[in-house]
Amino acid sequence: MKAVTLPAHFDGKHIQLDEPFKLAPDARLMVTVLADTVDRERADWLALSKAGLARAYADDEPGYPASLVRKRRKP
Repeated sequence: MKAVTLPAHFDGKHIQLDEPFKLAPDARLMVTVLADTVDRERADWLALSKAGLARAYADDEPGYPASLVRKRRKP
């Protein structure tokens, strides 16, 4: 059988697959526990992105009226 990654969770007693998948009896499995590191890393990247956007679009950013927007000329 080819290796496949399946989303799953631990319900407090058993590991439960999040999606149906046929497994043969006594199929060999490898379980990797991700813990909260994935969620923390995602939150860190989100915070970094938000900080960058806040710097780029700060409250003291000057406004640009529509009259300054130029249309691109066709070649």
